[in-house]
Amino acid sequence: MKTKSIITWILLLTIFFMNCKKNISEINLNPNATTSINAIYLFTTGQLQIGGEYENTRIVGLYVSPMIQHTASTSYAVFGDKYQNNGGSGAYMESHYTGVVKLLSNAIALSNDDPKQNYTNAIATILRVFDLHRMTDIYGDIPYTQAGYGLQDSKNWFPIYENQKDIYSYMVNDLKAARDKLKTSAIPIIAKQDFIYNGDVSKWIKLANALLMRIAMRMSSVAPDSAKYIFIEANASGTFVSNFDNATIKYGPSGVNNNGLSDGYAGSRKYAFYNDIRISKTFMDWMKNNNDPRISIISGGTVVDTTKIPSTLSTEQIGLPNGYTDQSIRTVLPQNVLNIFKVEDIKYNAFAVMNPKYLDWEDPYLLITYSEIEFMRAEAAIKSWITTDPNTHFTNGVTAAIQNWIAFDPSFAVADTAITSYLNRRAFNLVSNTDKLRLIGEEYWAATFLNDIESWCNWRRTGYPILKPTQDINAAEKPNAIPRRLRYWDYEITANPEHINAAIKRMGADMFVTRVWWDGGK
Repeated sequence: MKTKSIITWILLLTIFFMNCKKNISEINLNPNATTSINAIYLFTTGQLQIGGEYENTRIVGLYVSPMIQHTASTSYAVFGDKYQNNGGSGAYMESHYTGVVKLLSNAIALSNDDPKQNYTNAIATILRVFDLHRMTDIYGDIPYTQAGYGLQDSKNWFPIYENQKDIYSYMVNDLKAARDKLKTSAIPIIAKQDFIYNGDVSKWIKLANALLMRIAMRMSSVAPDSAKYIFIEANASGTFVSNFDNATIKYGPSGVNNNGLSDGYAGSRKYAFYNDIRISKTFMDWMKNNNDPRISIISGGTVVDTTKIPSTLSTEQIGLPNGYTDQSIRTVLPQNVLNIFKVEDIKYNAFAVMNPKYLDWEDPYLLITYSEIEFMRAEAAIKSWITTDPNTHFTNGVTAAIQNWIAFDPSFAVADTAITSYLNRRAFNLVSNTDKLRLIGEEYWAATFLNDIESWCNWRRTGYPILKPTQDINAAEKPNAIPRRLRYWDYEITANPEHINAAIKRMGADMFVTRVWWDGGK
């Protein structure tokens, strides 16, 4: 009897587990789950993440903006004007290889073989080039062809770091292919998924050409013949003609999709007058010396006289010197400013604050603008690459740069007469070609405030404006020098040692002073 019971139980358990095995896949399937993903969704998510808070706070706010002397701080947490080495130097790699690049690469892979998705494939390619162009200009040699394609092939899990010279060729080829694909693709209705151009094909074609022109200018010192050819072809193919063509990411509504740069600087309006990041003395003095109408836009005011409300008068704006600590700066401040600085609760009030009106969560995030295109055209005309008038391009560039502030706040409108007076004072048409290039470089620097990675790249390429390095005694590298690149993401040293070490050896060293290919490096 006992034996029969055991046999019976064994038979029942066998039948039960056989049925479980047979139906296990069905049991574990969620009938409501997504089994495939839309390439447009990946593209949309990727474009919004370009303006993420994490890397913009670290790379732009803490490193590049004070490095290029647009902003300044006495805090050692702001590394850029003290040339400190910190893990935040690799933040763009960390955030974008694991986010933006992976999303855009997979959007491209999913749409590659589907003619109906040519549009999505092309704009994802253009945006991927934009992001990796930034990446290589920040760090030098990086993964490009294999970047973000880990799901497609396991060999891409540890991607090769490619020489920047080769990467520039790949970017040109990718942009031209995407541009040509757009010219023949059907136009899908994806306006709500495109936070840059709302599905406007013609503007994406203009953006591809704008990026080709930027790439050409970047390589103009090391590959002038190729640069000239790329620039002329892109310019002739059609690019930006007004601020309406500007490539910006439109964020909002507030609290849903936030501009990460604004979030890093301002958060939920916490900035005001109790954050120690201020407009740099270098930038403020340049604007004051040229009587620039943008002073009252870029500065949100100062409080030299604590009995009065913040002043926005141009003459009363004071910039914060770069490269000083809370203590060392006291030796260089004029007495009236020092008197305020000694009062702990209001110490930074004497220095021009960043205007909160351009630090809203829903403010545009700049990628590339019409003013930059006109400054590049002015330079190309001086180089005799194109036959148009450099003075006209310079005038258009300055005018567009000043007028573009309206996109941030209507109160930033500047009268045409004020812009004309400013242009007359700059006297571009009256100076030598050498001084013309200086003026273009300075105005490019001013026009790319809030787009500081581009400011830094163009300064490295042209040497303008002429900036004096700070002299912090604790700088990571000696002698003190404004960095020519940022250091790689620390994690990659252990995660992908073979390829990153090959890149470091090829470039020379993983240091701030190491130059990238187009800046005279290897």
